[in-house]
Amino acid sequence: GPMHSPEEFSKPYADQALALANFYGMIAHIDHHVGKLRTWLSEKGLAENTLFIFTTDNGSAAGTRIHNSGMRGAKGSEYEGGHRVPMFFYWPAGGLTGGRDIDTLTAHVDIAPTLIELCGLPKPAGVKFDGISLKPLLDGKADTWPKDRMLVTDSQRVLQPVKWKNSAVMSGTMRLVDGKELYDIQSDPGQKTDIAAQHPDEVKRLTAFYESWWAELEPTFAEPVRITLGNPAENPAVLTCHDWFSEGMTPWNHQAIRVMKDAADAHAPWKVRVETAGDYQIELRRWPLESDAAIDAALPPGADVPGVKAYRTFPGVPFPAVKAKLEIGSQTVETTVSPGAVAATFQVALPAGPSDLMGTFYDANGTAQGAYYAIVKKL
Repeated sequence: GPMHSPEEFSKPYADQALALANFYGMIAHIDHHVGKLRTWLSEKGLAENTLFIFTTDNGSAAGTRIHNSGMRGAKGSEYEGGHRVPMFFYWPAGGLTGGRDIDTLTAHVDIAPTLIELCGLPKPAGVKFDGISLKPLLDGKADTWPKDRMLVTDSQRVLQPVKWKNSAVMSGTMRLVDGKELYDIQSDPGQKTDIAAQHPDEVKRLTAFYESWWAELEPTFAEPVRITLGNPAENPAVLTCHDWFSEGMTPWNHQAIRVMKDAADAHAPWKVRVETAGDYQIELRRWPLESDAAIDAALPPGADVPGVKAYRTFPGVPFPAVKAKLEIGSQTVETTVSPGAVAATFQVALPAGPSDLMGTFYDANGTAQGAYYAIVKKL
């Protein structure tokens, strides 16, 4: 997604289904604006010494029915089409002007070490990077790159990781998928022929690497990644329902928030870490801060956009809250909610350390509704 684009960009693909036409129109629209950005950099005299990077976060979400470069799988898949993405570097002052393909196996974990080296930044003390700087490859010195490098990619999307779930162990052109299928993408880019039975030693080698990788990470599974509260770099911290710690599907788009879809099932705490002890102000909100809308307000549909139906075009359902409850650590605090209030505001003293934060609204009948937003400020 999101399958939206101005008509001038989707019109050339009008012979396709509406969603696909807008998908391609969206790509064309992005291309147009990448061009505008590069033109702007040139006009401002910044193009020569700006490191320009273009990449994507995953495989195609919709275009695979038309073109997928011969790869198997799409967004979310453990096959090559799910996680193989382009990455372009352009930096004339640094000797990176394009026109050269690098087919060495690399990954997202390499980006931070690369930027540190290219930009001459100090390497943070005590940080163990999983990645390697790509500078040797960018400089055409592939002979210095580790020949036997192995990487793992997987898609978990569960609270407790599951071994081998949607995984690929990668080494050179070999791919061990889900711990049982083996493909050589050089001779079989579409991953059509499983060669695990013909290459048991390769399966054993890749499996051993995965087992070692899993053993290193497994002790961290019990501790979630927590949102930091009370850090001067982000004070106040804005928490959204997308980060509720839940086995269920959290409200990840504004349609779900507007219509309160599956609100009771998804309502869950935020996993937080209080960086510094002290007094904190916590606001619980039904609507995002920038809307300045009351908890009991009905929001009109947002303006439509070309393409498939946009999330913001659904009418916003009010919640007639009369009470709000804040739970954080060992503390539970309640307050009344007046008609027209945009937030329920609490002031609490918090100790430093990990905690769970949960906000709930209640109507006159006692029906509970999770607070979709929390604004946490150290005073």
